[in-house]
Amino acid sequence: MKIAVTSNGTDGATELALDAQASPVFGRCAAYVFVETDTMAFEVVENPAIGASGGAGIQAAQFIIERGTQAVVTGNVGPNAFNVFQAAGVPIYLFGGGTVRQAVEAFKAGELAATGGASRPAHTGTGLGRGMGRGRGTGR
Repeated sequence: MKIAVTSNGTDGATELALDAQASPVFGRCAAYVFVETDTMAFEVVENPAIGASGGAGIQAAQFIIERGTQAVVTGNVGPNAFNVFQAAGVPIYLFGGGTVRQAVEAFKAGELAATGGASRPAHTGTGLGRGMGRGRGTGR
């Protein structure tokens, strides 16, 4: 089975992909590691939607579906990406943290349950925080 695991990236060292930290975010993670669970063969692909000004989750979900992925393992997923996956029949499994290899092993062992909905509200990963401007800058 071909799955995609969100990853914080490998700094260009592809052979380290399985030992990289799994990302807690979906649409704006650094990379996706596509793993064939039977053989553990894998491919690392940088997230083409990471710099999108909007709709990163939707674009990333479409990208993953186009690559023939049968399941996704990630830390969190927003409602827009979840809806794209749901429409395509691709289940999403939430992983609490660890390496990509640990995520794949947990998936293979049946330790991860498919999520029935988004785990984060829309626009969570966009950096549009609600800080109250307490940086003490002069703003001139």
